[in-house]
Amino acid sequence: MSISFDPDGSFTALSENIPCEAFLKLGRAAAEIMCHGGRLLVGTDTRISSAAFEQALTAGILSAGCEAVSLGVIPQPAGAYLVKKTGADGFVYIGDADGEAEKCGAVIYGSGGRRIGEDVIEKINEKLKSGRHSKNISFGTRSSYPDAIGDYIAFILRNCSSDLSGMTIAADCANGAVSEAAEKLFSSFGAKVYLLNCDPDGNNINRECGISHMESLSEFVRNRKCDLGIAFDGTGSKCLAVDENGTAIDGEKLLAVFAKDMRERGALKKNSVVVSASVNTGFIVFADENKIKDVTTRSGGRYITEKLVSGGYSLGGELSGNILFGDISCESDGLLTAVMLLSAVKRSGKKFSELCSVMERYPQVALNVKISEDWREVWKNIPELEEMIEKKEKELDGFGRIAVRENPSEPVIRVSVEGKRFDAVNDMAVEIAGAIKRLCPSHQ
Repeated sequence: MSISFDPDGSFTALSENIPCEAFLKLGRAAAEIMCHGGRLLVGTDTRISSAAFEQALTAGILSAGCEAVSLGVIPQPAGAYLVKKTGADGFVYIGDADGEAEKCGAVIYGSGGRRIGEDVIEKINEKLKSGRHSKNISFGTRSSYPDAIGDYIAFILRNCSSDLSGMTIAADCANGAVSEAAEKLFSSFGAKVYLLNCDPDGNNINRECGISHMESLSEFVRNRKCDLGIAFDGTGSKCLAVDENGTAIDGEKLLAVFAKDMRERGALKKNSVVVSASVNTGFIVFADENKIKDVTTRSGGRYITEKLVSGGYSLGGELSGNILFGDISCESDGLLTAVMLLSAVKRSGKKFSELCSVMERYPQVALNVKISEDWREVWKNIPELEEMIEKKEKELDGFGRIAVRENPSEPVIRVSVEGKRFDAVNDMAVEIAGAIKRLCPSHQ
């Protein structure tokens, strides 16, 4: 299998489809483009394939005459911090945030601790595709970072000096990269912590645990009467939560909690939050009511980071649990998010559920309508359909939205309606979808 990087500087595939030779080639290509005899840091999550892929990647780096510094098993954002701290030329992380052990992939960061840009991605992909390499007459050296996790924890402690004594929390570590770091970090703050799914064996990462499976965490929090529960992904990049009642709290509600807390403390720069363009209407209403500006950008951590940095903002994130604190880091960091959340709850003196009530999530209904190839793009110019959508949008009266878009890869139109009441948005979605079927039949 040949590998290539997506625009966000990452790729993911089934581990069995990725030969070690692909990682060897990746290591050499990345080193030749980014290092020129310098250093690349290498870290992994806990999946069983990561060790073999790390060795192959390291061999490629060494063959390019560069130094490969092994961080071992470590949260992905830790490597993003350490590459900047150490002055290395880049950092390659091997793993996958949400996939179970059968999947693996890689993410590449530049010297500043941010994902590589499209220009570097293009150069690496071209070198992987062509197979042409620089002539090299020497080999690089391999070394290890003696206390990578310790330095990462010290970084969080410097930025989150909070006393969490008296709090009882549960943390689902997804049998992933935060398993070791979480235990060391949370014990430093004085809270009583129950660690769940904190015993990685190479095969159980993200398996019915972590942010994708929060049911058991919810039950545990209710039964043990915890103040709240925290869930991570396999790489430690994302964080979601459950309140004291076991109710799941998504990334947009977490953003609302952080925005209100930071605004009250005078820490919300430009009184703004960077969010994806698809953010729930409930967040927009929350922001408006609290005189906070929502700055929108494309979905994806990379684009939120770019907007955060270019605009000089201090908070950004999205539904999935990617949360960024621009004054501390420009990488989504699950453990940092967790500590910032616990600090906000402790500071407020309120229950977590009460803090989350500042934002009401609006219901959404999405329907797919198949059309014939003949109607692709043409449907946009049907006056009756345009008038119907415009009328329905007016009925929402600013408290919702309608998105009708064509799938670029197949003749399907996706109708998405969001608003205050489920029955109303459902009726609208069904009516618009029905009109599309009538006006753009799939068979002529």
